[in-house]
Amino acid sequence: MKSIAAGPRVKVSADGRGVVSHAGVGMLREVADLTGLSTQVTAVLADTYRGKWAYAPGSVFADLVAAVADGADCVDVAARSCAGRMHVFGPSASTTTMWRLVDERIDAAHLPGIRAARAQAREQAWEAGAAPTAAEWLRIDVDATITLDHSEGKENAAATWKKTYGYHPLLAFLDRPDIAGGEALAGLLRPGNAGSNTAADHVTVLGWALESLPPAYRPDPTDPAGQKILVRSDSAGATHGFADACRVAGVGFSFGFAVDDRVREATETLNAKAAWMPAIDSDGEIRDGAWVAEATGLVGLDAWPEGTRLILRKERPVRREALLIRMEVKDLHRRSCRSRTVELRAA
Repeated sequence: MKSIAAGPRVKVSADGRGVVSHAGVGMLREVADLTGLSTQVTAVLADTYRGKWAYAPGSVFADLVAAVADGADCVDVAARSCAGRMHVFGPSASTTTMWRLVDERIDAAHLPGIRAARAQAREQAWEAGAAPTAAEWLRIDVDATITLDHSEGKENAAATWKKTYGYHPLLAFLDRPDIAGGEALAGLLRPGNAGSNTAADHVTVLGWALESLPPAYRPDPTDPAGQKILVRSDSAGATHGFADACRVAGVGFSFGFAVDDRVREATETLNAKAAWMPAIDSDGEIRDGAWVAEATGLVGLDAWPEGTRLILRKERPVRREALLIRMEVKDLHRRSCRSRTVELRAA
């Protein structure tokens, strides 16, 4: 039999006493304990302590995670957030203890163990009913985002291509419409001046993302009947190295594609031959003012994995918007439905 952890009971009253802000975070914090995340992180980091700890590292880690989910953007805010609910959820670590955990204890040698702990916790949560809705495909979105940091003293902070200052992390999310968005799988913190078409970074994040899935949901390149996964990225991920890595991992890919001279010539050819077909929305209805066409035979794709297709989509401009061309690079290796839509803009 599996033992079930029980958290402390909280009494709810309307007398105006014992008021605590953001009390709902307590439920998120309890999930870390019930899925075993706190215990597993403690086991991973136990060798970083010389003696007995005042606060188990797994509990400190879970407090930080819950605080970040509640909007904390630095360790100081996270510590104050936890301290403000201490009389309800129990004592929490100080700012110094939290900072030491992320700055010293979770180093390169311990990061793989932390990722494994997260994967095991996700497996427990999915087994308990949080798994994605049964479907043929799982879709992983890989994309970078600019994170501003106004202090030049922060480690690895640098000028970004958007003329701002901060970081340019690369993230992987599992598309989860059933939970109003995505489920975070992996992320790579990068300086603000990190490039976009960085195949090595995309390959690294993809590997971490697949490892973070429960074993039953990971792809098996040798099993055509195994879990089907589609990796989606904009044109920043459209590199031969990343496409090859997707093929090796046994996942389909759908990337953005640059609108170069070859694509423009292909578009003109398709226009002359009236080869465009009406586009269809996700609900199966025809999309007004949108058309699609295949340009695989018009643009050389020999450098891409075998079975790659190039799909163009054009839309009638709306208001002052530029003409939107959607291009789709499809990987048809082993399964005919592997595809991914990409967005590009042309004048």
